[in-house]
Amino acid sequence: MEQFYTIQGEGYNTGRAAYFLRLGGCDVGCVWCDVKESWDADAHPRVAIADMVTAATANAGRNVVITGGEPLMHDLTQLTAALHAAGCQNWIETSGAYPLTGQWDWICVSPKKFKAPLPSVLQQAHELKIIIFNKSDFQWAEQHAALVGEHTRLYLQPEWSKASQMMPLIVDYVKENPRWQVSLQTHKYLDIP
Repeated sequence: MEQFYTIQGEGYNTGRAAYFLRLGGCDVGCVWCDVKESWDADAHPRVAIADMVTAATANAGRNVVITGGEPLMHDLTQLTAALHAAGCQNWIETSGAYPLTGQWDWICVSPKKFKAPLPSVLQQAHELKIIIFNKSDFQWAEQHAALVGEHTRLYLQPEWSKASQMMPLIVDYVKENPRWQVSLQTHKYLDIP
């Protein structure tokens, strides 16, 4: 759908230079999705893997974030192998609703209520990022935290349009439950993609 070089704005790798490959296609259907234009895969031209790798390696950074839409709707084996061969670190941001394919250096699972994550994907997550849209999401976060590995980093991130309402609740929750961390969409504060 689109590709660009920027700073990773969320989660564990916040602040690091990264090349984003946003793949078209998503059937998860989050009402608060900020890239709904990514949902229809056929609305975006196909790009050759070699062209994606060339673009990703044209910058100094070698961290590549593969996101969507829902990137795991695609078989990512060849793309991630080509990126690794070019010296890139592969990071994925996924809802976890589809089987994991590809070679990954960092797996961020951000499960959605609209389509459940697969237990096999949750078990491989390096990072679990829960979007907090309302108070009931804290209990939902704990349900998913029980399904990930013991070394998975746990993040609570306010949904952007509700950040001012949810952030005080998140701060209090993290203070009471210190295994969780706060994640902010710092790229939105910095006004970068």
